Amino acid sequence: MSRRGPERAPSGSDRSRSPEVSSMSNVFFSAAAPALRSLTGAPADPSSGIAAAAHLLLPHLERGNRIDAVILRAAMEHAVGGSDAAGAWDWKTAYDACEAATVLFMRKFGPAIRKRAESSAAEQSLLGRIAALLPTQTRRSEESQTLQQFSTPLALGFVAASAAAISPADLVLEPSAGTGLLAIFAELARSRLVLNELAETRAALLGQLFPSVATTRYDAAHIHDHLDDAVRPSVVLMNPPFSAAAHVDGTVAGAALRHISSALARLADGGRLVAITGANLSPDHPTWREAFVRLQERGRVVFSAAIDGRVYTRHGTAVETRLTVIDRAPADDPTSFPASLGMAPDVGTLLQWVISRVPSRLPLHSAAVLPTPIHPVAVRPSRRPARQLPAVTGSSLDQEGTELAYETVDWKPAEGGNLTEALYEGYELQSIRIAGARPHPTRLVQSAAMASVAPPKPSYRPHLPADAVSVGLLSDA
Repeated sequence: MSRRGPERAPSGSDRSRSPEVSSMSNVFFSAAAPALRSLTGAPADPSSGIAAAAHLLLPHLERGNRIDAVILRAAMEHAVGGSDAAGAWDWKTAYDACEAATVLFMRKFGPAIRKRAESSAAEQSLLGRIAALLPTQTRRSEESQTLQQFSTPLALGFVAASAAAISPADLVLEPSAGTGLLAIFAELARSRLVLNELAETRAALLGQLFPSVATTRYDAAHIHDHLDDAVRPSVVLMNPPFSAAAHVDGTVAGAALRHISSALARLADGGRLVAITGANLSPDHPTWREAFVRLQERGRVVFSAAIDGRVYTRHGTAVETRLTVIDRAPADDPTSFPASLGMAPDVGTLLQWVISRVPSRLPLHSAAVLPTPIHPVAVRPSRRPARQLPAVTGSSLDQEGTELAYETVDWKPAEGGNLTEALYEGYELQSIRIAGARPHPTRLVQSAAMASVAPPKPSYRPHLPADAVSVGLLSDA
């Protein structure tokens, strides 16, 4: 197959591929694509093209054939109806199609793989062989960089699900579900699912891969605030962004811990949370120890182990990661943590550690509930009454408005200051100062995204009653 445009194929292409093999691939795709298009129609949104390409790639996985750049390009061009050189798709989208094909493969053959494997180690080894059929992800998109979209390697997802000990009675929440490589293991365990994914295309793709599951699109760093009150999962499987926050440029220290804290707040008492994070997010790390001590007032850390960066090589990074297991029950001693096992050199070693060191699940204190359908939660007023403001005199309302006097200031984060591990940061005016304004009667907070950037300086000056500041109608917030 001839290449289009100057872009080089990613690692894994086979330049010596014979014309006969390429021709056979084209015949297969040409025969399959019209049938898929009749089901999905022309892919008006990227997720339809990704799903169609995944169905085209599935037979290659079924036959145990390696998916190289030639096969992947042909699948994408037939599914999307255009080339990457023409801008119809990019290679990160193509990698998502490979991951979606893996989900389809696991749904079809996962039960047989488990039945065939004589042990968890044998099953993990088989999954590793399946993942090896996919190309190494050597390219990233702007969105994948911004949101740190590194999907969970298949074998690592299996270990995480094993640590969660999922049963058919569980309701499993995946707050950053990506392409479903963690969620599929919960489905194979016959549990119910709650999926959330902030990225629009990936959320739409999840809707096609898991059509019976409602997928929400919230910022998972605040998932507890957004989900319906009745949604109380018994298991959380998560691979959150390690140092990225929605709508914030640059890295955010403790981003993953915010995701964990919010998901833990949503977890049912006695439930289990399993998280894949950066290796440094550990109770043993001086930066995070106090945060984990506070976290153990709600949930006890029962397992934590770092993982060698080679586990993620095929997904386009070599970052060292960590598997952490937290049970939703206060720790007897919040300052005490399980002994560190060091760094697992491979997934097989990590699996053995999980089997030998992760304790049995706690009994659930309440049944996991999933309402149908899932609706966003309206913001509720606080039940605690706010401090009474000074009474407003009639003269204040009758006065003609006068221009509010304020001064603009240059604001920047305090030198050396860090965001805390809490879900919200304290709020105060950042770009203006109002002389004589009284303190606000209640404590105000803002999201981490808002707290990390300076707001623009205003120029408009509203007209208010002359004594609005002096009588306390206008606070310093």
